[in-house]
Amino acid sequence: MQTDTTEKLQLLEESIQTYVRPDTFPLAIRVMKENETLPERVKQPFTDFGKTFSICQAVTMARRYGWALAMGNKDLSCPIAKVAFGFEKELDYYTEGNLTDGMYTKTCDAGALTEAAVPKFAQNEAGTVLIAPLNRTSYQPEVITVYGNSAQVMRMVAGALYHTGGEITSTFTARADCADIVIKTIQTNKPQVILPCYGDRVFGQTHDHEMAFAIPFSMADNFMEGLQQTHKGGVRYPIPTYLQYEATYPETYEKLNDMFDR
Repeated sequence: MQTDTTEKLQLLEESIQTYVRPDTFPLAIRVMKENETLPERVKQPFTDFGKTFSICQAVTMARRYGWALAMGNKDLSCPIAKVAFGFEKELDYYTEGNLTDGMYTKTCDAGALTEAAVPKFAQNEAGTVLIAPLNRTSYQPEVITVYGNSAQVMRMVAGALYHTGGEITSTFTARADCADIVIKTIQTNKPQVILPCYGDRVFGQTHDHEMAFAIPFSMADNFMEGLQQTHKGGVRYPIPTYLQYEATYPETYEKLNDMFDR
C-alpha cells in the first residue's frame, strides 16, 4: 500500500474519531481482484478458526475486536451473501423468493421482488472481501464504513454533503445489509445510509440503536474536509443542547418566587 494511502487512512481515522466519536472502529473494506495477494496478519475464518461466518459477523469482529478478516467463499456461511457477492449462482429456489416466503413476504412472488432488489456482483466480479479497522489496514480500501447511532450517522451525512449539497438517497429492505454496505457503495460510487438488517442484528449482534454509514474511499478527502467545516459551522457531535431559556415551574414554585420579589 502506498505511503499516501496510509497517511490518508490515518487522517481519516483521526477525523472520524474527532468529529463522529463512534463506539466501534471505523472500517476499511476492499473486494480483492484476481491475482491480488492476501495481506499479512489477516484472519480467515475457515483456515484460522475452522468455522464459517456471515459477512455481518466479520464486520462486527472487525469493528469490535479490531481484527482484520478476509471473507472468501470457503469462509462464508450465509447463502444470501454467497449469491450477492458472486460466489454462487442464483438458483431458481433463491430467485423464486423461497427464502423470504412466510418470513419477510406474504408470497414467493413478493419474495422474488425482494431478492431481486439485493445488490449483487456478477460471478466474474467475486473476490475475497477484506474487512479491517482503518488503523490496521494494509491495503487500498474501496469502502469506508462506520457504525453509530442515528445522530452520528446524521453527522456523517452532513459531512458527506458539504461539497455537493443536495441529499443522500438510500434504499432499505430489512435484509442483506452487507450487500448495501459493500456492493451498492462500490457500484453506485455514492455514500449510503445503512439500516442494519435482521441477520446483522441476530448473527452480527448489532445493537438496536446502531445504524451505519458507508462512503467510497475515493471521497475521503472531501468527507474529511466536510466533517471539519460542518463542525466549524456548528453541526457537531455530541449534539449540543440549547439551554438559554427560562424554565416554567409549578404554580407553588412560582408563588414562592413571587414572595422572594416582594
